[in-house]
Amino acid sequence: MSNSRTNPTVDLFISKAKTWKAEYEKLRAIVLDCQLTEDYKWMHPCYTYQGKNVVLIHGFKEYVALLFHKGALLKDPKGILIQQTENVQAARQIRFTELREIAAMETIIKDYIYEAIEVEKSGVEVSFKKSTEFAVAEEFQSKLDEDPALKTAFEALTPGRQRAYLLHFSQPKQSKTRAARVEKYMPQILSGKGIDDK
Repeated sequence: MSNSRTNPTVDLFISKAKTWKAEYEKLRAIVLDCQLTEDYKWMHPCYTYQGKNVVLIHGFKEYVALLFHKGALLKDPKGILIQQTENVQAARQIRFTELREIAAMETIIKDYIYEAIEVEKSGVEVSFKKSTEFAVAEEFQSKLDEDPALKTAFEALTPGRQRAYLLHFSQPKQSKTRAARVEKYMPQILSGKGIDDK
């Protein structure tokens, strides 16, 4: 591994890591082998192709992950890419819980990285759903129709916050559950807060 492509901030990040140190080192070696540039963004090792983010190494409590920024565009023949939460539209993770797993999957990991680089070269973008394309639960729609202040407050929220509410309201199968959720969060919306804002 040539040191010219390694980033001193990432050296420091790995040396200070309390968990996943060996896994970070192995993933880093695999990614650098794919000719990506090492950077440090969002407090994690990030690998770019001509300035574009391709993959990020991310440690969690239960697992360590390789996060593909445009993972939604990868073919995923092995079915190993994970969407972290239903609100995540573009990124996908490959998760590992031990070093052995990473070593055993090295060739597959590289295949995925090379495909991710091809996606960047092609210039394809992930087409994000606009908030308006998300289903609006009828129970919420009727509240919006009868309460102009609620409608104004909802429209003033960021698209991400709107999406989170729309998903939360439309999930339950039963109308009364959907209505209860709407009732519960109306004060939060009126105060300009997202679903997870305290």
